[in-house]
Amino acid sequence: MIGRGQQIGVWLSDHAVSLLLSVFIVGLLVYLLEWAVAPLTLGQVGRFLLRSLRRNVLRTGLTCVAIMVLVFVMTMIWSVLYFLSRMTEDKAKDLKAIVTEKYQIPSQMPFRYASDLTREALSLPPGLRPKESDLMTWQFYGGTLDPTKRTRENVIFFFAMEPSKLRTMMDDLEELDEELVRKLEQKRDGAILGREKLAAMNKRVGERFKVTSLNYKEIDLEFEIVGVFPEGRYNQSAVMNRDYLLSALDEYKYRKGVAHPMAERTLNLFWMRLPSSRAFEEVAAQISMPGKFAAPAVKCETASSGIASWLDAYRDLIWGMRFLLSPAIIATMALVIANAISISVRERRAEMAVLKVLGFAPAHVLVLVLGEALLIGAVSGLVSCGLTYVVVNHVIGGFKFPIAFFPAFFVPWHALWWGPAVGGLTAAIGSFLPAWTARSVKVSEVFAKVG
Repeated sequence: MIGRGQQIGVWLSDHAVSLLLSVFIVGLLVYLLEWAVAPLTLGQVGRFLLRSLRRNVLRTGLTCVAIMVLVFVMTMIWSVLYFLSRMTEDKAKDLKAIVTEKYQIPSQMPFRYASDLTREALSLPPGLRPKESDLMTWQFYGGTLDPTKRTRENVIFFFAMEPSKLRTMMDDLEELDEELVRKLEQKRDGAILGREKLAAMNKRVGERFKVTSLNYKEIDLEFEIVGVFPEGRYNQSAVMNRDYLLSALDEYKYRKGVAHPMAERTLNLFWMRLPSSRAFEEVAAQISMPGKFAAPAVKCETASSGIASWLDAYRDLIWGMRFLLSPAIIATMALVIANAISISVRERRAEMAVLKVLGFAPAHVLVLVLGEALLIGAVSGLVSCGLTYVVVNHVIGGFKFPIAFFPAFFVPWHALWWGPAVGGLTAAIGSFLPAWTARSVKVSEVFAKVG
């Protein structure tokens, strides 16, 4: 298991370029600001900006709140898009592949395909061959706790799989307690549930419950809750031991004298973690050879490609989030900043004239007005995305916005610079025209009106 120190080292190495780029950009901005306001010091500029913002605390506060709300919405939208983008992005190493039925959705393959597909994967040449622990089957078992009154709270959906593959093959479960895995292996009727699903069912660890199946008619199973998934993406999920389902199907055949109607359609997905894209190409070619998997035919694709096809039903929604809602929020933020700064400039025309009389160049006035807007935008954006990161990830356990089989989304660490960047950029865009107006204030005209 990777230690905490190693995890930090991996994180730093993965994001070294981003960190160095951020430091470079901050340093460049500080240098440009010093050059723009010379001979003023940054301390003098800071005091001037803070004093300007305190002139109308109500307007400054309302502007900050408006930006924080808009940055919050933008952060949630980009978090969803960022996660989906990662899920549909192929990796050069540790690439996941998925085998499904070729001509039917949902995929329903004979379970004997599991051993055949395992043999094909393990027959790859050394260097391309995956480990057996990197091969996983998925069977879907769904049902209700109350067949007479089916509700969202009492419907449960299980991933039936080998317990030993939970930590190695399921995303974000590397740190899952090994004791939970052992319990699920030893107790065939055991189940591990997500925290929200457990709460919705009003159950606790150690309790038992019976499920009346919806997709395996007359295969009604009783479970004991042996553990709970960590807080996160599996809050609504449930996992059972696949041997429990297979033995129930065998028992049905013994009891009825005939195989269950679903007996030859029980394998839904077969997962493989492969060391490289070349390994994927090799195993996909082997599986696709004529006569190997013909009844029913199967297809092998990267997990990212499979997820992308499942997301196809949400294509219009995702397109709207990316190309309609996001630009609309940015435009709204720019208008909010422009309105607030315009009012401030109109109220302080005399002050701008006095600054020019005192020797401030037009560029100084321009930078000072832009600085006010940038300070409001960047600080509000930082506070908003920081609070969003903490509350969404650590308080409410993810943003509940179900898309395909993703029940919730979490805010990535990148959001900590999304907020200041979006807030500062829109502030700069929105305040440029009012700042240019302040720069162009004519001293003679202002004092003529005062006189």
